[in-house]
Amino acid sequence: MTVNRIGLVVHGGRTEAVAAARAVREWCEEHAVGCSDIDVWRQGERHSAREEVDAAGDPDLIVTLGGDGTFLRGARLAAENDALVLGVDLGRVGFLTEVPVSSVRAALDAVRDGRITVESRMLLTMRASCRLEVPAQMEALLRYGRGPMLPPPRVRSECEAGDNWGVALNVTALNDIVVEKLARDRQVSVGVYLSGRLLASYSADALLVATPTGSTAYSFAAGGPVVSPRAEGLVFTPVAPHMVFNRSVVAAPDEPIALRILDRSGQAAVSIDGQLRGVLSAGDWIGVYAAPRRLKAVRLGPMDFYGRLRERMNLTDAPAALADGEAAPLWPVTTPRPADLAHLALPPAPDEGQPPS
Repeated sequence: MTVNRIGLVVHGGRTEAVAAARAVREWCEEHAVGCSDIDVWRQGERHSAREEVDAAGDPDLIVTLGGDGTFLRGARLAAENDALVLGVDLGRVGFLTEVPVSSVRAALDAVRDGRITVESRMLLTMRASCRLEVPAQMEALLRYGRGPMLPPPRVRSECEAGDNWGVALNVTALNDIVVEKLARDRQVSVGVYLSGRLLASYSADALLVATPTGSTAYSFAAGGPVVSPRAEGLVFTPVAPHMVFNRSVVAAPDEPIALRILDRSGQAAVSIDGQLRGVLSAGDWIGVYAAPRRLKAVRLGPMDFYGRLRERMNLTDAPAALADGEAAPLWPVTTPRPADLAHLALPPAPDEGQPPS
């Protein structure tokens, strides 16, 4: 697979990430591949994803060195440029990154040689009744100790606007889009619509729409379901709702979810993959739906999502299940699978599918 230019997104606060970045630059120099650092944390003004990738020379591979937060920043850039994204794992509890830091050079070799699979991940985008903006006084407060914020989302000029459909915003979310309260003592009141029909009016701390990828992030912490990243769907989860019905709802990918701020609600913040991007007032609304573009994530082999879930969440077996025996054996077995099961996505045998070293 031809890689002409790599864009590097590095967690500069971690020494191992900085060291791994040097290894990537050395590999690029050895193989005559262009390489540009994309410093999304730099001081001064933050730039849009389009501006960032233009400044980096339109990379066709984004390499992130950090945890899931770093990967989310890189994914935003990769989706904008229809580039591949490779996550090098330096995090602690994340699910998004792919390659251990010790294998970064071998992973780049695998990309160059085409010994990879490209996993297509669902993204979210949105329309809104108005452009999203953060009031200046709020931005000044939020910037304290955190660095510059992302600019307001641009309007997608190629999309029709007006009437009941609002404006199409240039937004891509890999994890979630969240509407949440601004004041600690006042919940948001929101009408939630699925496929154009009112589901319920909620009073809650927050309401979020997640992708299957994002089901293990904020949605999970709020009591939402764990969904395979291979699945397709939108996961709606209320956070601390003041009502009996507090369950998540999983909608089909072609069933949009709209959130309208009700008259008696306080103002609400809109966060996209954890980044505050705007403030809504009574009567404002957003509509969240599957984006037409997809994230192209590099995989070096089958992803053992459920094994990672057990490991990262420190899942333990019920004492009663082990009282009279041993833990359940590993699966799959090492014998070849029958022909009628050849189409199933199963993890590799214990001695197969290990990352290159």
